[in-house]
Amino acid sequence: MKRLLASVMALSLVAGGCSASAEDGPVVVLASWSGDEEKAFRQVLDAFKADTGIDYLYQGTRAVDQVLASDVQRGTPPDVAVLPNAGVLAKYQKSGDLLPLDDDLSAVVDRSFSPQWVSLQKIGTEKVHAVAVKADLKSLIWYDPARLTGIRPTTFEGLRALSAGLTAAGGTPWCVGMGAPPTSGWPGTDWIEDILLHSAGPEKYWRWASGSLAWTSPEVKQAWLDWGSVLEPAAIRGGTAAALLTDFGDAGKRMFTAPPGCALEHQASFIMSRYQNFKRPDGSFPKPGTDFDFLSFPGRDVSEVAADLAGMFKNTPQARKLIEYLASEKAQRIWPSIPRANAFSANRKVGLDVYPDQVSRRVADTITSASAPCFDASDLMPATMTGAFHRAVLEYLSNRDRLDILLKQLDDVQKSIQPGEWLKIHCGQ
Repeated sequence: MKRLLASVMALSLVAGGCSASAEDGPVVVLASWSGDEEKAFRQVLDAFKADTGIDYLYQGTRAVDQVLASDVQRGTPPDVAVLPNAGVLAKYQKSGDLLPLDDDLSAVVDRSFSPQWVSLQKIGTEKVHAVAVKADLKSLIWYDPARLTGIRPTTFEGLRALSAGLTAAGGTPWCVGMGAPPTSGWPGTDWIEDILLHSAGPEKYWRWASGSLAWTSPEVKQAWLDWGSVLEPAAIRGGTAAALLTDFGDAGKRMFTAPPGCALEHQASFIMSRYQNFKRPDGSFPKPGTDFDFLSFPGRDVSEVAADLAGMFKNTPQARKLIEYLASEKAQRIWPSIPRANAFSANRKVGLDVYPDQVSRRVADTITSASAPCFDASDLMPATMTGAFHRAVLEYLSNRDRLDILLKQLDDVQKSIQPGEWLKIHCGQ
């Protein structure tokens, strides 16, 4: 009997030790960042470790959704996963794998972000499910202010005229890169979204993003036609074939060569980091405000935004602490302060002083103060719809005559998706 009691006590001690170890162990974090972005995010995690004493295990992979799905299926999800859009997170919220934040954590988010950004972090539900680790402003057109002076098109017709004028003068207006395996084509979806948002307005935009406006509707079709009218093959550096093969991160480098290979690029705010890390033959790097600046996308005074969102997949003390930290002003100031990293925060408590240049401050101010930001439509759509959108963009660039067929195919995909799979996030709500 004594031997049996001793064995039971030993087992209890081992079990207790395992439990304590689990609670005191590192927080496991999965995200899509690698390279310089991973280094920057690790600075955030290192600061978290210094503040809390909690260590971390970080896994970075471009196939973050596939890795997370596999981990969830095996019953070994990370404590926290950072995903590149709300649509992917919504899938895990519906399956019950993404955990809602409790009242205390939700209050941290409510205090730190505007109501519009809190809405995105609710992932289309009544409860907060995520924290925007970093944000991006879309609706931007980049150019070299030393080479293109005085340009301020306020309408899409003005932008089209600017592009045509550059072509007529023997130049190449647009830097375009659609390559982004396994999601090649998304730079083109950003074009369609911006044109539709700024021409048809936020109401039509969110109806389309939420599956209630057909792809064959006049407004959506016109957005595609307008895009095609600006990106004629002669207006693209290297023509259509080059656009399809060029990596999205490399397209804009030709703005900084001598002579320049292209004059304009439609791209989100994160591209500033790519520009500033492009080493020219003379050893210099392009500088914001001097070598590149942006125009707001012409048309209505609205902005498209996007975010990388952290969600909790295990309700552990470490996960709760990390989520709370990621939402804090202190954490949100770290990445933007890193030279040439060009990350932006949607946390309204993060002052503009953290940003190193005037161009970055203008971007950050728009992200935090816009009264009615519209979230990237393809990021909100179900994965099946987003994938079809990506493919259609690539096909349209290859053959403009297929537009009606492509829009009909997109309509068919839209109709095949169940109503409950669509996110209902209005612009500015």
